[in-house]
Amino acid sequence: MSLVSIKAGAIELRISSKALERTLQAQLFNSPEGRYYLRGDIKSACYAYADQPSVSFINDRIVVHVRISSRLGAGLFGKCVGLGYGTQADVSFVPQAEGETIGFRDARIEKFTGNKELDFLIVPFLSRKLPQQMKVNASEMLRQLLQNSQKTTGYAMKLDRLRIHSMQVDKDVLVVDLDGAMSVD
Repeated sequence: MSLVSIKAGAIELRISSKALERTLQAQLFNSPEGRYYLRGDIKSACYAYADQPSVSFINDRIVVHVRISSRLGAGLFGKCVGLGYGTQADVSFVPQAEGETIGFRDARIEKFTGNKELDFLIVPFLSRKLPQQMKVNASEMLRQLLQNSQKTTGYAMKLDRLRIHSMQVDKDVLVVDLDGAMSVD
C-alpha cells in the first residue's frame, strides 16, 4: 500500500455568482416551484413567498436579489380577503472565512418592498435566514468530489485538511484563499 501525502500551499478558489446562486437554490429555494414561503404554503389562501433569487457582486459585497409575491389579508372560505402584492427586494453581504466554511456577515438590506407588513416578514428572512443558508462547507464539498476519485482517476484521493484564510469579491468572482493537505493512495 502506498500513501502519498500532498501539502498544498496557498490555493486560490474562484467562485462565480452563478455557483452561489445554485447553492442558494439548492439549500433554500428547493420546493418544487422554487419558492421559499415566508407565510403560508402552496395550499394557503393567504401567503407570502420569495423566489427567483439572483446573485451578483457589487464592490466588496455579494448582492442577492429576490422576487417577493404575496396575498396578504384574512382567509375566508378558502379565499384570501386582502391585497395581492408583487415586488422585489435586495440584500447584500460581506464574505467571511469561517475555518472550512465560506460564510457571510454584515447583512444589509439594500431594497425594501415598500409594504410595512411584507417588510416585517422579509427582514428576518433577508438578514438572517438567507446568509445562513448560503454558507458552504468547502471541505465537505471537496470530500464529496473526491469520493469517487478511484473510479474516475485510478487514485483514491482524500482531503485531510482545509483552511480558508480570506475571501474577497474581485469584479465578477468571489476569490477564496485557502490551503490544505490531501492523501493519495
